[in-house]
Amino acid sequence: MSDVVTLKQNTDFHRAYGRGKSKASSVLVTYAVKNRCRCCRVGITTSKKIGSAVERNRCRRIIRAAFSAMRGQCVGGYDIVFVARAKTKHVKTQDVQRVMYEQLTALGVIKTENGEKEDETVSS
Repeated sequence: MSDVVTLKQNTDFHRAYGRGKSKASSVLVTYAVKNRCRCCRVGITTSKKIGSAVERNRCRRIIRAAFSAMRGQCVGGYDIVFVARAKTKHVKTQDVQRVMYEQLTALGVIKTENGEKEDETVSS
């Protein structure tokens, strides 16, 4: 799926928080909600609890790089919001990518070849 649009409106973020399904880990929280378009829309949130602007920007870069590696596997029609946590700034992109894959598979955004959700995790 090459069509990825960035979420920018506050209402889109609040709709994902309120109506969407979520999966959480110590590194990342992921919210996913179906949208009416065929594209996948992605938003990234980092709060001031994470640290300075440099650290928040690093977290956003890590999350963006992890998602770009797997965006071709995503099914269209979802709004996805990633929320960085305090540990995000200390881990590498591969670790975030592994956690992100597990969360997106559990939420149904990434499907396997046979169309069912995958139970096993990806080995790094």
